[in-house]
Amino acid sequence: ISLAFLFSNCLRKESVDLILHNASIVSIDPMNNIYEAMAVHEGKIIALGKENQILNKYSSSKTIDLKSNYLYPGFIDAHCHFLTYGIEENQINLKGCVSFNEVIKRCLDYNNNSEWIIGNGWDQNLWESNSFPNKSMLDSLFPNNPVALYRVDGHALLANQKALNLAGITTETKIQGGHIEIINNKLTGILVDNAMNFIASAITEPSENEKTRALLLAQKNCLAHGLTTVDDAGLNKKDIFLIDKLHQSGDLKIRIYAMLSDNKENFDYFIDSLKKPFTTERLSVRSFKFYSDGALGSRGACLIKPYSDVNDSSHHGMLLNTIDHFKESAKKLYNCDYQMCTHAIGDSAARTILNIYGNILKDINDKRWRLEHAQVISENDFPLFRKYSIIPSVQPTHATSDMLWAILRLGNKRIKNSYAYGKLLYQNGSIALGTDFPIENINPIHTFYAATARKNLNGQPKNGFQIENALTRLEALKGMTIWAAIANFEENVKGSIEIGKAADMVVLDKDLISIEEDEILETKVLYTFVSGEQVYKN
Repeated sequence: ISLAFLFSNCLRKESVDLILHNASIVSIDPMNNIYEAMAVHEGKIIALGKENQILNKYSSSKTIDLKSNYLYPGFIDAHCHFLTYGIEENQINLKGCVSFNEVIKRCLDYNNNSEWIIGNGWDQNLWESNSFPNKSMLDSLFPNNPVALYRVDGHALLANQKALNLAGITTETKIQGGHIEIINNKLTGILVDNAMNFIASAITEPSENEKTRALLLAQKNCLAHGLTTVDDAGLNKKDIFLIDKLHQSGDLKIRIYAMLSDNKENFDYFIDSLKKPFTTERLSVRSFKFYSDGALGSRGACLIKPYSDVNDSSHHGMLLNTIDHFKESAKKLYNCDYQMCTHAIGDSAARTILNIYGNILKDINDKRWRLEHAQVISENDFPLFRKYSIIPSVQPTHATSDMLWAILRLGNKRIKNSYAYGKLLYQNGSIALGTDFPIENINPIHTFYAATARKNLNGQPKNGFQIENALTRLEALKGMTIWAAIANFEENVKGSIEIGKAADMVVLDKDLISIEEDEILETKVLYTFVSGEQVYKN
């Protein structure tokens, strides 16, 4: 054998699909290792190390110099409404309206030929009156078009008379787990929680083509913000089939952890017929989403003691379903190995669900049942998270959006155990972070900032809102990556930069761990990769 042959054999490099180098690779692995370069093949990370180690051993036609920027595991939004977000992008955006007159102006300016006029995002807490609006102006301006304008939290809406007529709502209509506002024996148009279902039933469901466009639009915006997995909190069987179809065709690349909506069709198919979780490489269907109560902003959150800002000692909010329903559902899910994820905003709702979970789970376990939002928790109930291994799934921007008025709803004492992310993290050593978009902004950097600085986008309050419950920067990163993956049973395939895991990654222009606090919101996404495929470049 010639020396030349041996020499050329030694120089021959292993061919891979992708090499990323000249980077600070923040692994979020158990040792918090930092690397300089990586090799990716067939969608997975196969090597990590120093620049010379990777470049000397591997070659690729796709080699990217990251120019000393920062690579992180792809961000996971642990609670959002991905499909709904895409649909709402083609409806009226009412966020930030500082008066009801501005709401009306945006409706008048909206150019759409559809029968229904639908808007999202108004918040009476931003108005001088701080009170719910009335439908009278909508009735006079839109007598022939049904109008449905959803509050920012999605738990209340304002409908005009045309919409109420189509929905069959009168002053005699009865509803459990909801509220139809009637003043002086007249409908005001305000519907809260389950009462909104009448309107939803009257609106024609978007077609498959419309949903496809919505999903692809949502994907485009998510990838541009470094999101590689989204937990969609509330989908139906036909939505699951459509997502799977788009994954199989390659049009939809983002990974989706789907929480099924609590309805008979979903239970009949996934629990009674399928009897086990349904998973593919990019889609995981192994959880159900329940609503135990409404929202704090619309006073539908179920509280142990009455709301502090109403002169009605009986107004505690409400549960949206019976306790028996939650108990029976929990038994079914436990026996079929499905995760139970329950929306709970108020301390009464949280206590109810935590105890129902506990009666089924008994003690420490690995079922990973989740309490979604976990906004207001009674002091005595925090230990229940540890006792029953329950995962708090929270949205830090809710704290900084709500802080100016939440104290009015709750009073000085209860607010101290609200949005208590540090205290929740202490129970089991992990916490899953999301945004709840489209209720909040889609950007995970906002999540990171709110979790660590406890300030809104204007940098207020100066010293942070209840800063004792802030997360460290590493904790916040884990909440958006590995801890969110754990909440999804996916920590062995993603959530950190480790050999053998999926090459889901985001490249940022700043080091989130060390930059000054006031630079965090300026951070830009440069690249997003899913399974080693570059799906976004700035």
